[in-house]
Amino acid sequence: MESAELLKKYNVAAPRYTSYPTVPYWDIENFNANGWLGSVANTYAGYKEEGISLYIHLPFCESLCTYCGCNTRITKNHSVEVPYILALLAEWDMYVGALREKPKLREIHLGGGTPTFFSAENLGLLINGIMQNATLASDAELSFEAHPANTTKAHLTALYQLGFRRLSLGIQDFDPKVQFLINRFQTPAQVARVTCEAREIGYTSINFDLIYGLPGQSIDGLERTISDVITMQPDRIAFYSYAHVPWLKPGQRHYTEKDIPTGDEKFALYQFGRKLLLEAGYEDVGMDHFALESDLLFQSMATDKLHRNFMGYTSQHTHLLIGLGVSSISDSWTAFAQNPKTVEAYLDKIAQKLLPVEKGHFLTDEDLSIRKHILNIMCRANTAYSEGIPEKVYERLLPLLRDKLVWVTEKEIRITTKGKSFLRNVCMAFDEKLWLKQPKTQLFSSSI
Repeated sequence: MESAELLKKYNVAAPRYTSYPTVPYWDIENFNANGWLGSVANTYAGYKEEGISLYIHLPFCESLCTYCGCNTRITKNHSVEVPYILALLAEWDMYVGALREKPKLREIHLGGGTPTFFSAENLGLLINGIMQNATLASDAELSFEAHPANTTKAHLTALYQLGFRRLSLGIQDFDPKVQFLINRFQTPAQVARVTCEAREIGYTSINFDLIYGLPGQSIDGLERTISDVITMQPDRIAFYSYAHVPWLKPGQRHYTEKDIPTGDEKFALYQFGRKLLLEAGYEDVGMDHFALESDLLFQSMATDKLHRNFMGYTSQHTHLLIGLGVSSISDSWTAFAQNPKTVEAYLDKIAQKLLPVEKGHFLTDEDLSIRKHILNIMCRANTAYSEGIPEKVYERLLPLLRDKLVWVTEKEIRITTKGKSFLRNVCMAFDEKLWLKQPKTQLFSSSI
C-alpha cells in the first residue's frame, strides 16, 4: 500500500483528461459554429475510411441518484421520449448535411441519464432513424448504458437486433446503506438477471460500473460488492473515484462530508478493490478500468490501440466524434464543441433549425502536441519527444520522478507500476493551460 505521505502529496484537484485542453480552459470567445462545422467536414474528408464515432446523450431518469455528476433531467413523464428523439435525428441530419454524404459509423454509444428510461420501441425509432443517414463499419462497436432495475429483455433484444453487442450496467455498490445515501437501488439478483439475459441473447462484452469513495462505503461492504460482481464475471469493470462536487451537483448535499471516506480511508478502498479485481484475473487498463484478457479493451491496450475520448476508454480510434443531444461534446480532433446543458435550450435551438452548439474550442498546434502526449500517457503509459523533454515539463516531473511514479530519460517518460494510481497527476505536468492559469475556485474533483 502507498504511504500516507504519498497519498496526501498527490491527492489534489485534477482533471480526468478526457480531452486537452480541458473544458474550463477552452477559448470560447473565438469559437463559432461555422468554423466548427468546417473542422468537422475537413476531418471527415481526411479520415473518411476510418469512420466516425457517435455519442448520443439520453438525459432522462425517473429518480435522482445523488452521487451522479452526469447531465440529467428527472421526470416520470415518458411523453418526453419521442420529441427528444426527433430533435436528435434533426441534429444528426444537420451533421450529415455538412458531410455531404452518409458517413460510416465505427462506434455508437448511448449514454445518460438512463438510456433504458426510453422504451425498447423508441430506442429502435432512434437507431433506425440514425441509420437512414449512415452505414455501419464491419467492425463497428455499438454499446449502451443501462440501469439494472429498469432494463427489460425487450430492451436487450431490440438493441441486439440493431447491432448492439456491448452493455454497461451502472451498479456503483450493493451495500444497502450506501444505496440509501446515494438513492440508487438495484440488487445482485437484478444485475445477474440482466447479465444472464444479455449473454443468452448474444452480447459479447458486459461492463459493470463501480465507484469507490461513496458515502457510507466501507471495506467490508466493498468486499461483498466485488465478491458478488466477480461471481457474475463481467468482461470489463470501471472502478471510478467518486467525484464530490456539490457546488456543481446540489444532489450531493443529500449527505454530508462526514459520510464520505477521504484521504487514507478512500485510498484504502481503491487499493483493496484493485487488489481483489487483479486477484480475480482482471487486468489494469489505463486509468480506473479493468478487463479480462479475452475482452477487446484489454486486447487494444496490449496492441497499443487503446484510445480515450469524451466517452472514456475505447478500442475504437476515430479522429471524428459527433455528440448528439443535450450537453454532448463533439471532437473533430482540431476542435471541440459542446451542446447546451438544459433540455429546453437544446430543443429551442433545434426548433430554430440551428446547430445546437453552445461553446467550443479550436486547438492550436501547441494544444495538439500536448494532447498527443497526454493521450499517450493515459492509453500507453509512456510518451516520447523527438527533440527531448521540454525543460519546464521535466521540472514538473521531478517530484514524481523522485517518488518513483515515472521513469524518465532524455526523450522518454514512462509510468512505473507504482505510478499507475497517479496518472492524472502525471498528465498535469504537460498541461500548459493549467500551469499558466491556476484556478481560483475548485474546478476539478480530487485525483485519488
